[in-house]
Amino acid sequence: MLIGSLQAAPDTSIFGAFPNPANITGANYVQINESINLFRGLLNSGIFTGGVIFFTVVFGLLVGYALAQMKFRGRGVVFGMMLLVQMIPFQLLLIPLYVMIVRDYGLADSFLGMILPFAINSTAVFVFRQYFLQLPSTLFEAARIDGASELRILWQIAIPLVRPAIVTAVLLTFIGPWNEFLWPFLVTKEQSLQPLAVSLANFISNIAGQAGNPFGAILAGACVLAAPAVALFIFFQRQFISTNIGSSVKG
Repeated sequence: MLIGSLQAAPDTSIFGAFPNPANITGANYVQINESINLFRGLLNSGIFTGGVIFFTVVFGLLVGYALAQMKFRGRGVVFGMMLLVQMIPFQLLLIPLYVMIVRDYGLADSFLGMILPFAINSTAVFVFRQYFLQLPSTLFEAARIDGASELRILWQIAIPLVRPAIVTAVLLTFIGPWNEFLWPFLVTKEQSLQPLAVSLANFISNIAGQAGNPFGAILAGACVLAAPAVALFIFFQRQFISTNIGSSVKG
């Protein structure tokens, strides 16, 4: 993909997979940027993805902690319903979500309208719950005896011990909204608000036929879209290793 984005003339043969200095150019990136404004698309994707990650982590920590460390009636039912939600394809919810978000709430052409359907991620809740279940119960019992509230226990004791879970949830959540096309395409008509994935799709449908090298321009846009995800995974790859939770208990 990277080599194809740098080709002045597309080469679909097997030799096109190897860089040819005589066929290397950066014009494809200039062309795609002039057509859809790559920076604006990246900024919109960042706002959309950042909002989803923020709500996912906040609600995931709260719900995961409650399901793992707090005892209340119906806890098992709530957890079962959360697992059931994972079995429902998002495409089945598109029509009722569209009616609710666009018609009832009036959030069309807004970042909030894009973010709300993804604000709570059942997969992230499951990840946090499993990590919180591994924490020694004596830590929480001692804090409760000292008079600490549940929110204080969560903030000062639980969260520092589940940082690998937070990184895992962020990385797992990032890919979904960053590459999401269908929902932002439905709720946004203003090009200035569309994420990069939607802008690239519009370019392929409407503008690519007029480009001098549409193959290279599309690959250039795909490289720009993929670069932040690749960089994020490379940077945080070591954080997937869980901390030794048992070392937090002394005696």
